[in-house]
Amino acid sequence: MNFKKYDWSLVLRIVLLFVTLSISAMLLSERQFTFLILAMVLVAFQVFDLYRFANKSKVDFEQFVESVHYRDFSRHFDEKNAPAAVQPMRKGFNEINSTFKLITKERETQYQYLQKILELVDTGILSYDHQAGDIMWMNEPLKKLLNIPYLKSIHSLEKRDTDLYNEITAIKPGDNKVVSITNDKSSLKVLLSATAFQTAGKVYKLIAFQNINEALDETESKAWQKLLSVMTHEIMNSVAPISSLADTLKNRLHLSLKDLNNNSGSLDDLELGIDTIKRRSEGLLKFTETYRNLNKITNPDRKKVYVRDMFENLHSLMGPTLEQKQIELDTILKDPDLTVEVDINLVEQVLINLLLNATEAVKEVPDPRIYLSAYITANNKTVIKVSDNGIGISAELMEKIFVPFFSTRKTGSGIGLSLCKQIMMLHKGNIKVQSVVGEGTAFSLHF
Repeated sequence: MNFKKYDWSLVLRIVLLFVTLSISAMLLSERQFTFLILAMVLVAFQVFDLYRFANKSKVDFEQFVESVHYRDFSRHFDEKNAPAAVQPMRKGFNEINSTFKLITKERETQYQYLQKILELVDTGILSYDHQAGDIMWMNEPLKKLLNIPYLKSIHSLEKRDTDLYNEITAIKPGDNKVVSITNDKSSLKVLLSATAFQTAGKVYKLIAFQNINEALDETESKAWQKLLSVMTHEIMNSVAPISSLADTLKNRLHLSLKDLNNNSGSLDDLELGIDTIKRRSEGLLKFTETYRNLNKITNPDRKKVYVRDMFENLHSLMGPTLEQKQIELDTILKDPDLTVEVDINLVEQVLINLLLNATEAVKEVPDPRIYLSAYITANNKTVIKVSDNGIGISAELMEKIFVPFFSTRKTGSGIGLSLCKQIMMLHKGNIKVQSVVGEGTAFSLHF
């Protein structure tokens, strides 16, 4: 109905122009020049009015197309001051702009909402153009995980971490793979999950990075506990009778000495052999009992303690030994009121073990130093760190130092760091290590 008004207005103007031109032609044939001049003025006015009427709609339409092209849906077309025939069209344009504006606002809100969700999750997210390699989006957890503030292209990752770049580009959509990432001189286990999607004629690859270090540590710890439980049980059951039997044989041998001939010294050899069997059996039993300690730790008795008090206790306990070995112990504690909720006995056992390891690491350097520090991280976690300027740990050994029975020292039992790791897991925390060969090592306890 509204657009019919526009059509009728246009038809009326054309009809009036045709009538005026017909009258002008008749006046020209009858040589009525005075009236002809007036008729021509009227024709000129009608042509201008028709042009203005058509051009007004054309300008409005061009402005509407321009607003759609540049997605400027804030433009408003004046309806009240427009000609009656144009008002319906302008009203339609305003309604379309309002609809597009609402849709754009909803999409922007959804995009920001999705971004906030992806920033809050611990999983790193990376999206890039599969063909060109341009990075479309990466969230903050991924930047922290890789320690990279910005990536323009996936190919620029090759210079930073070639192995990770090869794994990302090689993984196929739908596949999962566990890879190692070196971050701040430490190694992390990360689960890569890949998928792909297509939009606007382009294929994009989406990679999820999930830090599974803690999950693997917990699973590995439980596996070792089960193994140690079975192993110690079987060893104790097998070796205890051997030790008892050796003791019985030795007693019977002493009782039978008066009836036996020991001229050749064979009885002395037999006694020596029995003593050796007994001694080795007892040594094996003691060794097994030591490793039983890994399974004896139960729930920690947590209490809020001042970190400064722990440091003072460690200084009193370790100070004389370190002074004797001419090793400097520096304590760094910016906040003297810093507290942590822990089992003081267990955590001190961890710190003593780390200090003893640091003592071994610095004994051959010219200026041996051990640093004991504590601080709060950005995500409100308390960290206690034991670092040194010793010989460092190679990348090959870094993968093994928390494995039970493994030790780099000839006199080591391989139980210390395994026990430290288990104690930290009981505190719902973890232990991390950073090391550079020839520069030093730092163990940090994250609570």
